[in-house]
Amino acid sequence: MAARPFRFGVTAPFRFGVTAPSVSSGAAWAERARRAEQLGYSVLAVPDHFRDQLAPVPALTAAALATTRLRVGSLVFSNDFRHPVVLAKEAATIDVLSGGRFELGLGAGWLRAEYDQAGISFDAPGTRVERLEEAVTVVKGLLAGERVTFTGRHYAIADLEGWPAPVQRPHPPLLIGGGGRRTLSLAGREASIVGFVPRALKDGSGLDRTDFGEAALLQKIQWVRGAAGARFDSLELHALIQAVVVSDQRTQAADQLASRFSVARDLVLETPYVLLGTIDEICETVRERRERHGISYLTVFERDMETFAPVVERLAGT
Repeated sequence: MAARPFRFGVTAPFRFGVTAPSVSSGAAWAERARRAEQLGYSVLAVPDHFRDQLAPVPALTAAALATTRLRVGSLVFSNDFRHPVVLAKEAATIDVLSGGRFELGLGAGWLRAEYDQAGISFDAPGTRVERLEEAVTVVKGLLAGERVTFTGRHYAIADLEGWPAPVQRPHPPLLIGGGGRRTLSLAGREASIVGFVPRALKDGSGLDRTDFGEAALLQKIQWVRGAAGARFDSLELHALIQAVVVSDQRTQAADQLASRFSVARDLVLETPYVLLGTIDEICETVRERRERHGISYLTVFERDMETFAPVVERLAGT
């Protein structure tokens, strides 16, 4: 795989174990989007949860309208929260209103607590991924402007034409993110961007910290490669960075993160989901991981946006 130029994203607003600044107004959210653009980030992403965050569709639209170059994306829409016909229409609308700056991220859903709180059935992983597979077929067809007729186990569509037509053809870039073999194989077959994260625990209670290591990532890449076949070289590989720590006391910082994530220090030092060290060291790590794994698109959480900005300034587009 030839090295792709680096792209960097920020996902906001989202509290993930560490308090992040809240959004108190539309003006504050617009300013946050403009700040991400000013710092050189390529993409502002919004996750899809029922917890303390803005709803992704209006938030992404507002961010796009407040900026001129910044791309906006979902990281990721939970497939079970919307019918794919609704999602396709919303995705096309964001792409139109943003002037073709939307990236559609889609996943199977993983956090059981919010399913239970919302009264949505948290089905077995295989069922959720099967539903995602069907949804991808429907969404891609509608975004491409086809008249879609589809009958599956979970969805039935009868002669429906997608409207409006998105600006990006045949459809906005599709990112499929996940940590398990079946989801990543689907990404290899159908997505243009493959998002790597540690796999979720089967009971939906959180992420599997034993899946943080480099060996686990190498296995995930092999799953994608096997499913993608000849199209593998055209894929953009993405990782969601769980923490960025700029420090010249690397061992001490690793110990603190090990306590935070409840894993061993050695795992913190090797995991592809953490960036740790001086700015020079982090830049070198990012370059090495692109060379070794082909990952050229990294997204950090909003709490790390300013901390990571010097890396973005040095490496974006290179």
